[in-house]
Amino acid sequence: MKPAKLKERKVRIQKLNRALKKLFPVAVIELNFSNPWELMVAVQLSAQSTDKGVNKITEKLFKKYKTLDAYLKADPREFEQDIFASGFYRNKAKNILGAARMLKAEFGGKLPKTIEEMLRLPGVARKTATVVLKEAHGVVAGVTVDTHVIRFVQRYDLSDYKDPVRIERDLMELLPKKEWGTFTHRVIHYGRYVAPARKYDTTLDPLIKIYPPAASRFRT
Repeated sequence: MKPAKLKERKVRIQKLNRALKKLFPVAVIELNFSNPWELMVAVQLSAQSTDKGVNKITEKLFKKYKTLDAYLKADPREFEQDIFASGFYRNKAKNILGAARMLKAEFGGKLPKTIEEMLRLPGVARKTATVVLKEAHGVVAGVTVDTHVIRFVQRYDLSDYKDPVRIERDLMELLPKKEWGTFTHRVIHYGRYVAPARKYDTTLDPLIKIYPPAASRFRT
């Protein structure tokens, strides 16, 4: 990112972030879980699915599989059916059960606390790793980039890329580290409750005043 563009975007993201804080002073993850392992399962299930839909699945799933050992003993075909409604259920089942085996064999049954170790687990890319580390261990290892963040970044011209890894790199440069862990939650809430990926009344959107071109950008 060239210095002039970096400076311009830093000023804009600071204004946007202040507006987001006013809109959502307390923005937290909306997935339901009671321990770090359940969080990782829920986050993996949330790929290409809504948090609301995942919470319906995990309400039954976490009662059926109460411990890590229960996942180790799970019948793969039965587990696939248990998470069928999340979509891509075969791949998700393979990854979740594979992650359970790796945790047991290599990490003493506990989720690791470093990004490098998290990324070794089946089905875990940076999005899942950063969410789990932040929510389970309070470790901020980066900026979580999901579809809401990608759309937000493109609407408000905060990056020249569509690739999540490159976007994360840009956001880490634009935002102070103390904001990395909360920025994504506010953007997700903004996308869900204020600015959907379709035409809406932008006159009610306080962020548009900060960057008016965003008024004509919905699905970017």
